[in-house]
Amino acid sequence: MAPQRNTAAGAGAELPEYAGQYRLESRLGSGGMGVVHLARSTSGLRLAVKVVHAEYAKDPEFRGRFRQEVAAARRVSGAFTASVVDADPEAERPWMATLFIPGPSLSDHVKHDGPMSAAQLRRLMAGLAEALRDIHRVGVVHRDLKPGNVLLAEDGPKVIDFGISRPKDSELRTETGKLIGTPPFMAPEQFRRPKEVGFAADIFALGSVLVHAATGRGPFDSDSPYIVAYQVVHDEPDLTGVPEDLAPLVRRCLAKEPADRPTPDELMGELRSAAAGYDTQAFIPVQRAGDPAEPETPRADKPGAGVPRGERPRAEEGQRRPGGIRLPGGIRLRWRVALAAGAFTVMASSAFAAVHMLDDSRPTAAQSAPGTTGSPFTAWRRTPVPGAASTSQCVYGKGKLICVQPGVVFALSPSDGTLLWRHSVAKGDGSAPAPVLSDGLVHVTVKNGRQTEAIDPGSGTVRARRDVPAQSGMTYAGAMTLFSRFDGTVTGVDGSGATKWTTRVPGYGFSSLSSFPGEPLVYATSTSADGSATRIAAVDPATGALRWQTRMTGSVAPVGARDGSVFLLAEDKVYGQAEAVIRYTPASRESRRVSLPVRLDGAQAAVQGDTVYLLAEGGSLEAVDMGAKKRLWHVETSVSRGSAPVADGGHVYFTAADGRLLAFDGASGELIGQTPARLGAHADRVTARLPVPAVAEGHVYTAAPDGTVFAVDGRDPSDW
Repeated sequence: MAPQRNTAAGAGAELPEYAGQYRLESRLGSGGMGVVHLARSTSGLRLAVKVVHAEYAKDPEFRGRFRQEVAAARRVSGAFTASVVDADPEAERPWMATLFIPGPSLSDHVKHDGPMSAAQLRRLMAGLAEALRDIHRVGVVHRDLKPGNVLLAEDGPKVIDFGISRPKDSELRTETGKLIGTPPFMAPEQFRRPKEVGFAADIFALGSVLVHAATGRGPFDSDSPYIVAYQVVHDEPDLTGVPEDLAPLVRRCLAKEPADRPTPDELMGELRSAAAGYDTQAFIPVQRAGDPAEPETPRADKPGAGVPRGERPRAEEGQRRPGGIRLPGGIRLRWRVALAAGAFTVMASSAFAAVHMLDDSRPTAAQSAPGTTGSPFTAWRRTPVPGAASTSQCVYGKGKLICVQPGVVFALSPSDGTLLWRHSVAKGDGSAPAPVLSDGLVHVTVKNGRQTEAIDPGSGTVRARRDVPAQSGMTYAGAMTLFSRFDGTVTGVDGSGATKWTTRVPGYGFSSLSSFPGEPLVYATSTSADGSATRIAAVDPATGALRWQTRMTGSVAPVGARDGSVFLLAEDKVYGQAEAVIRYTPASRESRRVSLPVRLDGAQAAVQGDTVYLLAEGGSLEAVDMGAKKRLWHVETSVSRGSAPVADGGHVYFTAADGRLLAFDGASGELIGQTPARLGAHADRVTARLPVPAVAEGHVYTAAPDGTVFAVDGRDPSDW
């Protein structure tokens, strides 16, 4: 539709005439969180100015989210996006101005002019691959690439509207909740493991966009978005009508597993001949119609922070969060639909549910008490796997530092980094999950999560191999491996592979399993389909007996256990943001809750004593004292992506995507020290799984993208 003058009554009456120095000439449209206007700069440059709705401008939490959005939009500004010209997130009505891009959306083009020709499709695919390469290299995952978010400009396609859609923008709505996202263009992992969504999800969306451009429909087509969601996860795509020379590449983009999809660079390599002859007249620009472009990136860090510009990631699966299969992330499904021909029921909630699971072990980085040592320690750095194309994942135990790389497991001497042994394993796609120490053995996941190996940490000898059941959750506890299934049962398997027990856990179907170093119980957690309640049961891993169980209001997830209490994060039903920390003590049935002043995206936690340390996406780090029932401190670290934090009583450590190890004072939140960035020869890739620091005997061990494993003295980070 054509731009509208700012003269409307009702909702339009509250629209301002200016945003900063920019006069708002006409309204392009409105979205869930704001209105987009056409404006001009002093020099006459046409701009698209987003102004936040008045109701949200009064919300301090939303202002914080908008600041992050502006920072992220600035990071991704480039040749393939709408560049940010100006912004003021502190204004009475926060606003952001980007270059106005004349041209129809891909959705409008297909609607009005029909499917594209084969030549246009090749140019579109090449242009979108280039766009995703530039977006991913600054560490941003779009998460909602669809025809409406692709503008066909004179010089090629532009990708707009960054971040996960808000509830009011969702295209799937029910009386009990909303799905954030657009099902026909969402990747399977956005339904199965939304907190693990990485760059490869955008490649899947690209494939779906190409099918739409070629046929006018998606690869998974139904009038019901619920059935589409099921098809995305389980069915093969319908590529009827896609040109034969493009169909194999599109099919690769639509692979169910993220690691099986091509990277943007691989796509461009196969399309280079078409991209070299890019016809800028392929898309005839017209006055844009339809919905406005609102660059939205709610998950970002402060301006100036983030992955260095030179870092260009592979489209790998995103970093995994430990603790079971859960759906508490950005995607929120609260619906159930019975397919007429069968008994299959899709059930997903704002807390924990699952469609599939690979590896799910809780990080065990800080298994050994930090303590101090009387002998002098010299920092060291080693490259155990020359030419390594992935960051090592390490764990400390049995007096050794044990690490994995794709295709190899090795042990290093903690004192000087000497290689003690090396063992080859089946190489999967993408980066390797961190090893787990349990019952005196090192457990590694191989073959893309389909098999595990138990390795003697002293010699590197394989003691056992075990296939991982499909569609199950898994965790280790003592001598047992526990699996959860969709029928609500949990099964315990011993080191020989024999099933020792099976227990039905009361709750809402599938249970997420969480175990913590030094704690004897495993916690099975399930949340109701509408996200209104969560049941938690403590399972004895040796016998399967339920030691205690409780029901909590809302969606909660265990993050630690100490001294007879369990610590949990409460998450909101819409965005999956952490909104409170809970300490539950089963002996007294006391539940203590501390609300967070600002909700946190993608929060990861470390528990030390009665203090919970939280690191959120975008770099917000804070400490919550559950004994005093208050937040102790909060700091913005300017780290766009961080590992799970580790606390040793005096310090809080985590690693950044550029290979830095950072240390903060546990009492004050002050940054004490950090190591140099170590990107090395693989600066064109972003680590999918950031290594969790291992803390032992006063020393801190971790790894970097340059292939090195290194150790520093944790007692005085200021010397790093």
